Amino acid sequence: MGRAEGKIVREYLEALQANRPKRGRKRTPETIRKRLSAIETELADAETVDRLKLVSERMHLEAELLSMDAGVDISAMEAEFIKIGAKYSERNKITYHAWREVGVSAQVLRDAGIRRTA
Repeated sequence: MGRAEGKIVREYLEALQANRPKRGRKRTPETIRKRLSAIETELADAETVDRLKLVSERMHLEAELLSMDAGVDISAMEAEFIKIGAKYSERNKITYHAWREVGVSAQVLRDAGIRRTA
């Protein structure tokens, strides 16, 4: 039971981390595609080191675009966390504030039965 619960918690926290809003202007698939097009144009005349940087940027943008298209449905993971959260938290002596610091919302903690006091 403990390992299964640990897996649920780990996967939920990893999904929260991966989907955390980034600072600055939010990129859309359209803006990423526009930048990818510009990179292809820039590559034609790029010097060696600049070419390397452009290729690297292109790879990162393509991966970001793929992850946007795949989209992660966190709701199923959240539901599983809610089922086991209170027991896991109590057994491992994890406080409400620790959960909040790693990104778990107050609503999810409330739904899981994890309170501020304890």
